[in-house]
Amino acid sequence: MLTEFITTFLISISPLGEARAGIPYGVMNNLPVGWAFLVGWIANILVFPLFFKGISFSNKTLWKSRTYKKGAVYLSKRAKKKTKSSIDKYGLWGLMVFVMIPLPITGAYIGTLAAYILGMDYKKAFLAVTIGVTISSIIIAGGMYLGTSLK
Repeated sequence: MLTEFITTFLISISPLGEARAGIPYGVMNNLPVGWAFLVGWIANILVFPLFFKGISFSNKTLWKSRTYKKGAVYLSKRAKKKTKSSIDKYGLWGLMVFVMIPLPITGAYIGTLAAYILGMDYKKAFLAVTIGVTISSIIIAGGMYLGTSLK
């Protein structure tokens, strides 16, 4: 059971899955929906402070590297393109909704990157991403609960 908790956490904190994949993994591997939700949600919430600080640190220490700079500029343009219209129009609410939508490439990583690139206030952006992750995780956990209770 500990293995399922750890794997659910790792999937939920990874950029490939986030809680959208971690919660279903946990439930499908016999974790109760509530525990899968809690572990996935916590891991996905941790993305913002870890990734935001990681971006700051990387930019300060690696910006002189041509390879890093090229990759960072590419990711920045991509994140800005995907999020700028909703964030410009709706501000923090736009960031929250963008993170909340449980689809690939709309999660906490891109939301955090967009908040960093657009120079949003750290605390307000953290709140928006947290609310978005919470709603998304509730949607996924609710779907998993309904799916498993209909068996």
